[in-house]
Amino acid sequence: MAFEVHAQGAVHVFDCFACAIHRMAPICEHCRCQIIGQGAEVDGKFFCGAHCARSEGKVGIVDRV
Repeated sequence: MAFEVHAQGAVHVFDCFACAIHRMAPICEHCRCQIIGQGAEVDGKFFCGAHCARSEGKVGIVDRV
């Protein structure tokens, strides 16, 4: 029961969602954790939250609770 994920012109084939998440999740530019769920994208860079974005000098970023 494999499935395909089409992203940025590439096709990835997985046999479970956990593998797809592990391979496809963006990495926080500050703390290097995988971003599963919500995060923040600022100037084309991904962060796990506002704290990490601010730690990298990004301004005006707030977490939504």
